[in-house]
Amino acid sequence: MRTTAVVLWLLALVAVLAGCGSAGTGGLESAGPTSPAVGPVRLWPDLPPATNPPMDYGESDIQRVPGIRVAGGDVRSVDAVEVVRAEVRAHPDARSGADGLYEETARAIGACVSAPASCPVMRPYHRDLTGDGRDELIVGIRMPEQQVAVRVYRAEGGGLTRIMSTVDQVISVELAGRDLIMRVGSAGIPGYEYRTAWSWDERQGSMLPTRDEIVRTGPSGGRSPAGRASGPGPGSGSGSAFGSVSGSEAGSGAGSVSGSAFGSVSGSGAGAASEAGSETRSRSTSGPAPAPAPSGTAPVPVPAPPPEEGP
Repeated sequence: MRTTAVVLWLLALVAVLAGCGSAGTGGLESAGPTSPAVGPVRLWPDLPPATNPPMDYGESDIQRVPGIRVAGGDVRSVDAVEVVRAEVRAHPDARSGADGLYEETARAIGACVSAPASCPVMRPYHRDLTGDGRDELIVGIRMPEQQVAVRVYRAEGGGLTRIMSTVDQVISVELAGRDLIMRVGSAGIPGYEYRTAWSWDERQGSMLPTRDEIVRTGPSGGRSPAGRASGPGPGSGSGSAFGSVSGSEAGSGAGSVSGSAFGSVSGSGAGAASEAGSETRSRSTSGPAPAPAPSGTAPVPVPAPPPEEGP
């Protein structure tokens, strides 16, 4: 009797297993053939190593802000306008590089106290970009030709250290996690924009452009037979920003995100034009270098700024 029960149980188990792969039973089904994995192939493996150092874009340049003390290591205790004014006083004639500002911009910064309405220093943001649990200070400076200088400062040893400085004709500046992202329209390739994410690098002790891409954002003007882009006039840019954005700053500056891993901080400026067919990518040492738009060039529309909130 016991043997018969065991045999019946085994038969029932076989019947159940036989039905697992049946259609309509929720069993596993083949997804079809899979393409074989192809590993990277190194081209021209006999090329000798480079003997000259790569071009220095200055991404790792850091600088102590003279005369600024940070109480308790909290960057919220410092005035962003005073920080920029201290840098202008230290480098009054800098027109290029990480400290570069237009002469009229430097004058307007010097008059921020007496003429605050025309002060080009925008409201600051605070965000932990280095991962040390303390916020950094993020400052934007409006300049002519729709350019914006973006600078980031870190509290160190009771003072303030600038860990990022770049200038570009930007569409927007955004925050995503611990990344600061800049978007710039590409006029040399109509219908595209540059997006660059700046991230903290512990080894260099500064923010570096760790991800850079060009993304299609609209219909392209195509190419003429001569190989030059047709459509609206060309422009220059070095950009950044990944994904769509929805949200606002609250408290530490963290933005809420919808449909993307990236949250918006602020938007300012728009792409402007430079020599036809060329793309000028600026980095942290690039100072103001405007180029007036050729006649007939359609400027990139300036996005509406977000609602003002407390820093």
